Amino acid sequence: MRIVGIGEILWDVFENEEHLGGAVFNLAAQSARLGHDVYYVSAVGLDERGGRALERMRGLGLPAAYVGRVSQAPTGVVTVTVDGGGQPSYVIHRPAAYDFAELTAEELAGLVASRPDWICFGTLYQMHPNARALTRRLLEANPDAPRFYDVNLRRDSYTPELVRELLAASGVVKLNDGEVAAIREMLALPGGSIEEFCRRNAEVFGWRAVCVTQGDAGCCVLDGREFVESPGYEVTVADAVGAGDAFSAAFLHGLGSGWPIERTADFANRVGAFIASRSGGTPEWSLDVLDAELPSRLGAMDRG
Repeated sequence: MRIVGIGEILWDVFENEEHLGGAVFNLAAQSARLGHDVYYVSAVGLDERGGRALERMRGLGLPAAYVGRVSQAPTGVVTVTVDGGGQPSYVIHRPAAYDFAELTAEELAGLVASRPDWICFGTLYQMHPNARALTRRLLEANPDAPRFYDVNLRRDSYTPELVRELLAASGVVKLNDGEVAAIREMLALPGGSIEEFCRRNAEVFGWRAVCVTQGDAGCCVLDGREFVESPGYEVTVADAVGAGDAFSAAFLHGLGSGWPIERTADFANRVGAFIASRSGGTPEWSLDVLDAELPSRLGAMDRG
């Protein structure tokens, strides 16, 4: 598949180390690892972290042609604190370089010419008006490209109006069970089961599919009219940074491969759990290692 991601690129700074990340960036990196052609739109600063970010991108197999270097702000940074259960909390430092990303007319034409199979975006990046306008410009230039929205709510980095706009612009939506509750409250939606939430909003917003992750309990997926619940995989969590983003990449991989939804959900659960067992959002891994360490309950090899 050809995947275009647009979003933040930043350093997740832990107590003793830092890893390059950002929600859609992690999704892009994991999609490249799964063999897809990925183009990422963002910006880094003119600082040392910006240079290291571009070098790390090359190491991950991600082209940096659409990642600019800007002088308005430093390369993005998030301070990450991980609790005893491996669950992270974040302090997001803004303005950041990614807030000032731009695309020339020639660059936009190049992305259109690539005929993307998916355009992927999240919420946090859209809080800056320049970033929101750039995302809108990219979507309008590719009206036929399917849109994948990872809700990924972060404190002080969303508004009800923004979330509603992004939900309405999407074809496939991924969120966690906590975000289901938050969206119900902010949009004044009625209660009910997760399945009712998925079916009601798929009809309202015209989604093809919606996936709700539930941590180690697995996920629920609605694809068309088919709803499935897929159990999770038990692992020892190193940190959960990037696990949901890896889940998203695996979920898109299954959808794009035309797999049955049960297989897609199971594969996404496995990849998300596997990444949670490693440190950082983009650790080294392969399908061979995944199959050896965390084999599928369905007995399926995830090769195509």
